[in-house]
Amino acid sequence: MMFGYGNEWWALLVVPVFLWIPLGPLVMAGLGVRCALRPGRWPRLCSVLLPLLPVTVSAVLVSLPLDSWSRPGHTRDVLHYALVYIGALTVLPWLLGHGITRLTRTLRARRDPAATDPADAPDIA
Repeated sequence: MMFGYGNEWWALLVVPVFLWIPLGPLVMAGLGVRCALRPGRWPRLCSVLLPLLPVTVSAVLVSLPLDSWSRPGHTRDVLHYALVYIGALTVLPWLLGHGITRLTRTLRARRDPAATDPADAPDIA
């Protein structure tokens, strides 16, 4: 029983949707950096699975009820939702984190080839 009602269990699904708005870009930028630093399946899988709940629940809330699609302007609203919630809050921060990290590593590798792999770096001691 939540909020005094027995049938309000779905509110637990909506809470991550609202938390994703301020925290999602930070999380996705961090995941983009992690994917750039550690290429492989696990970081990429985390980048897909972590935003899956808030993005899916919000997409369901935007697209349902189905009779609202006949309302004028609803298709435009769904397009704006996809651009902002999916594009700007989820995909763009990941791309920025990933791209900036890759660019930084590439520039450092060009500047100092010995610093790219710590195992190959000479001992300074």
